[in-house]
Amino acid sequence: MGTAATIDVSALRADFPILSRRVHGAPLVYLDSAATSQKPAQVLDAMEAYYRETNANVHRGVYELAAEATARFEAGRDAVARLVGAPREGLVFAKNASEAINLVAWPGAPAS
Repeated sequence: MGTAATIDVSALRADFPILSRRVHGAPLVYLDSAATSQKPAQVLDAMEAYYRETNANVHRGVYELAAEATARFEAGRDAVARLVGAPREGLVFAKNASEAINLVAWPGAPAS
């Protein structure tokens, strides 16, 4: 059996800007991830860059911004595939857990 990895909780919390807040005098602990997940600074930075520089429809346009948006989207797919060790062709993004479960439960259903 392998050994358990040690997680540096302070370093992990530092990646999430909102977790630097204090609520009622105590560090924020956010437990409502089923409704809204908090985002690390790296994700917030990438989202801001996308909206400032390349906001366009993905996989729908043939103009420059759409091509750039599609390239960024597919680069994200590649990164997630590497992270989870899956082939990129089998990786499907869903907008939420319910949609993902429905796609698995009813494979013939159209994806939104």
